[in-house]
Amino acid sequence: MFEAVEELIGEHADLEKRLADPAVHADQREARRLNKRYAELTPVITAYRAWKQAGEDIETARELAQDDPDFADEVKELELSREELTDRLRLLLVPRDPSDDKDVILEVKAGEGGEESALFAGDLLRMYLRYAERVGWKTEIIDANESDLGGYKDVQVAVKTRGTGEPGQGVWARLKYEGGVHRVQRVPATESQGRIHTSAAGVLVTPEAEEVEVEIGPNDLRIDVYRSSGPGGQSVNTTDSAVRITHLPTGIVVSCQNEKSQLQNKEQALRILRSRLLAAAQEEAEREASDARRSQVRTVDRSERIRTYNFPENRISDHRVGFKAYNLDQVLDGELDPVIQACVDADAAVKLAAAG
Repeated sequence: MFEAVEELIGEHADLEKRLADPAVHADQREARRLNKRYAELTPVITAYRAWKQAGEDIETARELAQDDPDFADEVKELELSREELTDRLRLLLVPRDPSDDKDVILEVKAGEGGEESALFAGDLLRMYLRYAERVGWKTEIIDANESDLGGYKDVQVAVKTRGTGEPGQGVWARLKYEGGVHRVQRVPATESQGRIHTSAAGVLVTPEAEEVEVEIGPNDLRIDVYRSSGPGGQSVNTTDSAVRITHLPTGIVVSCQNEKSQLQNKEQALRILRSRLLAAAQEEAEREASDARRSQVRTVDRSERIRTYNFPENRISDHRVGFKAYNLDQVLDGELDPVIQACVDADAAVKLAAAG
């Protein structure tokens, strides 16, 4: 059933031998690449060996049961255990999203609904910051454009793991399901008659790109500088420190004004631009892939309205997977894992079905 794993065992053994050679570690980049691949394969090899051992244990228990009926119950328990190991191994062998180990840049933008939408964007930002704190990630506000009432017209935040972490368990592996339109239903602070309004905010999540992953030519950029502004458009800086970068080949525009120096804003804007270009390249690769491959890479649609936050009912609903819970207050306080896990499980189920 799992004949392909035999080849992986050979690769795993070869990697182990190479990593034991001190000469390999003279090239740190190559050593990191080998370590990463070794860490990816180890859970597969461990699960496969446990699966094979379980098969041998079942055969032994069946032979013993022919002489002693008391072993019949043990056969059933071992068979159930092997079924679980089979499912786990199948899941481990499903093609992984190559970006799952990456950190991300998460952007929240106010949509329709004016100030109420900006306030909701602020609520989403706080939800993600608190969730990151709960799971032990680091966050850094890259750039923010506040609204008059304390919300955000748009805000970008970098979210990073602490340390190396387990293979395939980076920030992208969890937060990639957050991209899309988030809808809120509640009585706005600006509503005097107590009517429930519906507004929305958009969330964009992109894996953070390293410089070596995205090539930007010196003639590909147009860089404009201007004075940064605060809520309501008021000037908060007397120098041209804000930076707007236009990537001419794609038309992607990125602005940053949070930092006091023009150089710092330029670096932060380039950081966001690289992540967007990487995401665009991955989208193009997926579009060119076959239907089967595309279903393995992307199974949960992230382009349209994905979730509703209903304050009067304290309800949160994820429209992609049918998830619904009545603990919206807790979710907004950072207890986001059950919502995300529903998307992870749905994604895994579709990938398993596609893999046969």
